[in-house]
This record gives sequence, C-alpha cells and structure tokens, in this order.
Amino acid sequence: MDIHRIGRDISVLADQLPAPGIGFVSMNAFVLHAAEPVVVDTGLSLPGRGFMDALGSVVDPQDVRWIWLTHTDRDHTGALFDLLEAAPQARVVTTFLSAGAMSTERPVPMDRLYLLNPGQTLDVGDRTLTAFRPPLFDNPGTIGCYDDRSKACFSSDCFGAPLSTSDLAGSSDVRDVPQDQLRFAQLLFATIDSPWVHTAEQAKFLATVEPLRAMDPEVILSTHLPPAVGCVPEFLDMLAAAPQTAPFVGPDQRALEEMLAGFEPTAAAR
Repeated sequence: MDIHRIGRDISVLADQLPAPGIGFVSMNAFVLHAAEPVVVDTGLSLPGRGFMDALGSVVDPQDVRWIWLTHTDRDHTGALFDLLEAAPQARVVTTFLSAGAMSTERPVPMDRLYLLNPGQTLDVGDRTLTAFRPPLFDNPGTIGCYDDRSKACFSSDCFGAPLSTSDLAGSSDVRDVPQDQLRFAQLLFATIDSPWVHTAEQAKFLATVEPLRAMDPEVILSTHLPPAVGCVPEFLDMLAAAPQTAPFVGPDQRALEEMLAGFEPTAAAR
C-alpha cells in the first residue's frame, strides 16, 4: 500500500487490484486531517493488505473521530471493525440503508453510528463536510462528501477507471494517464459499476450532475482512480456521455475457460 499526500489536508492510502482482461483498479481510502480527523472508507476485505499499518503512519488511530463510510461494498469496509476498536472515539458516518445492510453480517453498535442523508452536513471542527449522492454508484446507500476547506470531493466509486498498468493505478496523479485512455476507461467503468445508467432518462440523470458542478471542487478523490486535481470539466463531460456508452458484457464460461487455459501452470500443478 502506497501513501500519497494531497496538499496539507489529505492522505491517500492507495491500494489496487488486477481485474483480469480489463486492467488494474485503484482501491483507495483517505484520511482528512481535520481538527476532528476523518477516515474515508477502510480498504479491502482481503488479508494482508496492511491498512491499519498504513493508516497509523499518517494519523494515530486513537485520534480518529469520524469514519465516513461511502457504502458497504467489501472493497470499502475491510478494516472497519479493526479501526472501530483502535479508535474508541470514532463514529461511523453512513446512511440508514447502509447501516441496515451491515446489520445482516456484523452490525455497527448504534452508539457508534452517525446517520446522514445527501444534502446534510457534518461539522468536523475546522470545516464542514456536505454529503451528496454521486451521479454514478453501484450501491443505493452511497454517500460521497465535499470538504469546504480543502475543496476536495470524495466521490466513492464515481469516476473510477480500470487502468492499463499497475503503476498507473497506483499513481499519485491521474494526469499521468493519457487523456483519451482515461476517458475510455472511465466510461467502461461506468458501464460495469453502474449498468443502470443505460436505462436512466437522460435529463433526469444530467440533473444529478448539477450538485457536483455547483461544488466546483479543486480535487476529485475516487476510490477507484488516482487523485484528480483540476479535472472537473472533462469529468463532467464524461458523465454526460455515460448513458450513451455501449453496455458492458462480461466474459461467459467459455471465455473464462480460455482465460484460465492461458495462465502459466503453478508450481504445485507441475
């Protein structure tokens, strides 16, 4: 796991995973160094990712006051309960729907929850975070947030993209990715992560982009993309094109078998 710094206020805890046949996908979490420190998402639900060690290198977990959980997919909640144990003052900021979803596996204690809806705000001491629903999402409980001090927008899955190399997926700056490659990859990700976008009425979908346009953030921080500074116009243009993009069709069993046949045999198999 790599660590990138965005200005004085934000640390990116940058992980990634290969997506066979598609590329490499960033798996980021973030620390907002506010007066009341905020951790945005808690990494992958896979062993050995080193999330808590990486987190501890940028903030003392005991100082963490808020865990902003953008949604409950397992690539966002990996170290949630480890962090709750290490951060006794912290409360989980999430939606009613997400809290309910977590209750089906491992509930968060009610006194550790703080429920917000899109449009509502949270005071974290030296700044205000505003919850919003990103235009693209794969989970109905999703809430991103906008920080009025750093002018950063934490967009959850929205604006994600599978990238061609591991180095690009782990980059500290999305501008390392050629612009035409980035747009293609973001539109591909939109069709994978938010397949409903093809059925949305165009005018209604575009209306969901307006709150983001009004924010006019200086930096967009997606879970699945390197940090993006000064990219708002082209990102909003990409959103407008998403409904007309060809739907994604994933590999079927025959394609899977062909893919597996192309892999190098393991030492055990030899």
